[in-house]
Amino acid sequence: MNILVTGVSKGLGLIIVEKLLKNNIMVFGISRSVTSELSKLLETYPTQLKLLQYDLHDKENVRDEIFKKFIGKTKINGFVNNAAMAYDDVITNANMVSLEKMFHVNVFTPINITKYIIRNMILNKIGGSIIHISSISVHTGYKGLSMYASTKGALEAFSKNTSREWGALDIRSNCIVSGFMDTEMSSTLSEDQKKRIYQRTSQKKPVDPVSIANTVYFLLNNDSSSITGQNIHVDAGTI
Repeated sequence: MNILVTGVSKGLGLIIVEKLLKNNIMVFGISRSVTSELSKLLETYPTQLKLLQYDLHDKENVRDEIFKKFIGKTKINGFVNNAAMAYDDVITNANMVSLEKMFHVNVFTPINITKYIIRNMILNKIGGSIIHISSISVHTGYKGLSMYASTKGALEAFSKNTSREWGALDIRSNCIVSGFMDTEMSSTLSEDQKKRIYQRTSQKKPVDPVSIANTVYFLLNNDSSSITGQNIHVDAGTI
């Protein structure tokens, strides 16, 4: 099985990649930078993990850089859209330049990648699984996250309709709706803010990224063959 994963250098993306590698899956990873943790994985799995350093702000060169030069003629069985940019602020302070950048990374480029992933599957006459990492902020409000949530809401709508368009060819599309994790993306929050967020959950604690990685693995393999068009909440009981 060959899987394309974005945002693999740290946090959830790194944990997802580790999960896939340990289950003998070939990973084509995309990241803007290379961390020490990612370097260790590249050394440990030199033939199983391939890396492309690519800035997802660039939606125009997806076909040439990712699909022609990096993936080539390889059959791709799945795509995990994990990379995301967080631009947090209340809407009255909205900066259009920052907002547009976030939409490029969180929506436009993933849609373009999905376009060529599906073409790869059709060309190779295989089914496959597409997974978008969404956010609980789409489903319950948080101050300062209206703009970020709008990008993830767009992905959820896109995923649902993608599943309808291509389900007959056994191409599935789902979203994992992640609750708040204690990662770099939430590092701008104060401890008091984090505590208040976690108190809104049933488990009163942050989401374990390993739980999300396990859900990704489940959705990529045939054990989930009848699951498509869904928003699967891994949110410590926020909703």
